[in-house]
Amino acid sequence: MKIGLQIPYFTYPGGPEKLAEHFGRIVREAEDAGFYSVWVMDHFFQIGGWGPKEREMLEAYSALSYAAALTSKVKLGALVTGVTYRHPGILIKTATTLDVLSGGRAYFGIGAAWNQGEHDGLGVPFPPLKERFELLEDTLQAAHQMWSGEVGPYEGQHLHMAETLNSPHSLQRPHPPILIGGDGEQKTFRFIAQYGDACNLIIITDDPASYLRGVPYAQRKYAVLKERCDERGRPYSEIEKTTLSAMVVTTDGKRPEGALDAPEKQPTLTPSQAIEYFHQLAEIGTDHAIINTQALHLPGAFEPWGTEILPAVEKMTPAGR
Repeated sequence: MKIGLQIPYFTYPGGPEKLAEHFGRIVREAEDAGFYSVWVMDHFFQIGGWGPKEREMLEAYSALSYAAALTSKVKLGALVTGVTYRHPGILIKTATTLDVLSGGRAYFGIGAAWNQGEHDGLGVPFPPLKERFELLEDTLQAAHQMWSGEVGPYEGQHLHMAETLNSPHSLQRPHPPILIGGDGEQKTFRFIAQYGDACNLIIITDDPASYLRGVPYAQRKYAVLKERCDERGRPYSEIEKTTLSAMVVTTDGKRPEGALDAPEKQPTLTPSQAIEYFHQLAEIGTDHAIINTQALHLPGAFEPWGTEILPAVEKMTPAGR
């Protein structure tokens, strides 16, 4: 089983002048500790669970490119890009560039978008939900065409491209893994079964006493996703099952001083509790568990991960594998 790290905040000691230094250290320490992947949210304003919108937020693909230059092994991706944030053809080109410059380490994370406030704030069109899903399907189809090497027109419901030229090609073949975020059982899961390589389910809870609550929820969603795959004739085993969880891990299970002050408090676990949590996710077939933590900027935050948790989780085989 693989473990990834999402970096969802950039509010570090020293302010913007020290931001690059802290972010770079976090990325390098995550790779050194043995995390399989590193992700950033794709937002322009900070979102509510992490504090006021005025808190620092980096543009996702610029941050990922910076991370790529500082690392050599860890996979990199946006969890996830709203389909409305960038013109789809430019987005696919951007993801291809990340894959090439990282040596073939990019994921292509994408979803239907939801945060109207940041759209309105920066003047980005925010169409109705139905149209966003239609645009998402257009973008997924266009991505497959651009990454196939076929150069020609693409005509979708909302996206119209005269020439799907994409040179250089991505290093990963046939393309970077396409991860589609969301838990909608009709449209989103159908898109995953038809166009995706990976799904992502958010299973965050802020209750330390019930931090395992997300496991049965994910299990139910996996069962529905399998139904959608069966309907399409797509082997369910081809879909990489990923989750997003939130936790702080310390040796004594006590919240450390200096953890980010945010409205949603994360459960604080011991390493053994975290290992048990990941074991239960593996038992239901999770391939790749991604976590975020309000303590990732603190000195020593990665020590229990590198010495105890990740070595134990690496030995777990997800059910069905």
